[in-house]
Amino acid sequence: MGDRTGFMKHDRALPERRPVPVRLRDWREVYKPFDIDAVRTQASRCMDCGIPFCNSGCPLGNLIPDWNDLVYRDHWRDAIERLHATNNFPEFTGRLCPAPCEAACVLGINEDPVTIKQVEVEIIDRAWDEGWVRPMPPAEHTGHSVAVVGSGPAGLAAAQQLTRAGHEVVCFERADRLGGLLRYGIPEFKMEKRFLDRRLEQMSAEGTRFVTGTDVGIDITAGALREHFDAVVLAGGATAWRDLPIPGRELQGIHQAMEFLPPANRVVEGDLQHHPFPATDRDVIIIGGGDTGADCLGTVHRQRCASVQQFEIMPRPPDERASSTPWPTWPLMMRTSSAHEEGGERRYAIQTQRFTDDGEGRVAGLRTVRVEQRFDNGRMSFEPVPGTEENHPAQLVLLALGFVGPERSRLMEDLGVTFDERGNVARNDHWMTSTDGTFVCGDMGRGQSLIVWAIAEGRSCAAAVDHWLEGRTFLPAPVTPTDQPLR
Repeated sequence: MGDRTGFMKHDRALPERRPVPVRLRDWREVYKPFDIDAVRTQASRCMDCGIPFCNSGCPLGNLIPDWNDLVYRDHWRDAIERLHATNNFPEFTGRLCPAPCEAACVLGINEDPVTIKQVEVEIIDRAWDEGWVRPMPPAEHTGHSVAVVGSGPAGLAAAQQLTRAGHEVVCFERADRLGGLLRYGIPEFKMEKRFLDRRLEQMSAEGTRFVTGTDVGIDITAGALREHFDAVVLAGGATAWRDLPIPGRELQGIHQAMEFLPPANRVVEGDLQHHPFPATDRDVIIIGGGDTGADCLGTVHRQRCASVQQFEIMPRPPDERASSTPWPTWPLMMRTSSAHEEGGERRYAIQTQRFTDDGEGRVAGLRTVRVEQRFDNGRMSFEPVPGTEENHPAQLVLLALGFVGPERSRLMEDLGVTFDERGNVARNDHWMTSTDGTFVCGDMGRGQSLIVWAIAEGRSCAAAVDHWLEGRTFLPAPVTPTDQPLR
């Protein structure tokens, strides 16, 4: 490393966030630019640890010490080459990934870890600004064709790898625009869509064909797909959301997060003039304390809600890494996003018992009770605490409870794929489903997970498809279908 004592001389630092009153007036990203010298200083904190656990903490196997050292030495073009060697879309992960690599950083054992994620996004943004990111079309074509169903991070990664391997790739998306949840699930303040659009332009220039507004299985039958393509990659995500079947669920004004966020993004895109059920001047309650709940929180702030609370059934995490999740595993600890900084109240260990109505079929509030987390023979349960019942006013309730797996669509039925015990599309060690020539990657086969796992699975699945078509492959395969995160 260029400065082996950098971690002893410099503290961890991140770019400043724009003031809350300012950023709530627009949908732009919340962070101010980071000074280039500050980036190099942060890269110098990478400590030449000998065994970089950050590599294994990252499902992509990113060469993190390599590009930290190159940034410190001001060799930015070499740094992007190292970064692109393992990650097709560092501008996505650098903004959206929760950074399991930082949780596994050796420096993080007793100090603040290296700002790996920030260095990553600075490398790719510099590369785009300098014109170093260009289309990489294949030198020759194999004559094989592959259909990729889904244009989220897993599908895009698989499509780009297969196109570069020389196959004719067509990527199908049922929405009117490409990107999956990157487009309509992630708010603009977390990732501006211009970063997605410029990467899609690169992929198109490389030869990947995109078809939008097409529900594969209905607009194109499974039979036609198998007839016209030599292989099929299913990358449609885990889009079957978890519901909350309690009294009053049928009332108007209760919506799934993925019913609420896409119209908000469409307003920003200019497709809609107004959100069909905005949070403006309403008391809002978000049920679910994860990233999707935080996305809803930042969105309702920008829609000028009257008030907002976020409920989570789990107890409040500790401020520091819990002893149950020692280094280098992903730590259980309290996290505060930019949306939480903007306002609202977070409530933990609280369970919704019923929704109440206004007498005209609309939600007017929630009845809740505090709960205690208990374990019996390893099984977790939540017991209500008597006397802690509360009533909360709410004219808009958003359910951000995660996803239970892929939709059981006509396509799945007609392809004849089977499902595993968790409800995901079953696959073997070579990413193939129970149907010969049909592969699956990302959340559709893994279950709801992180963007970095989606890209890693897309890359690995592409290698498996290439090997199946050609009898060999030179594409990297960072993960296997049985890999699990450091939990």
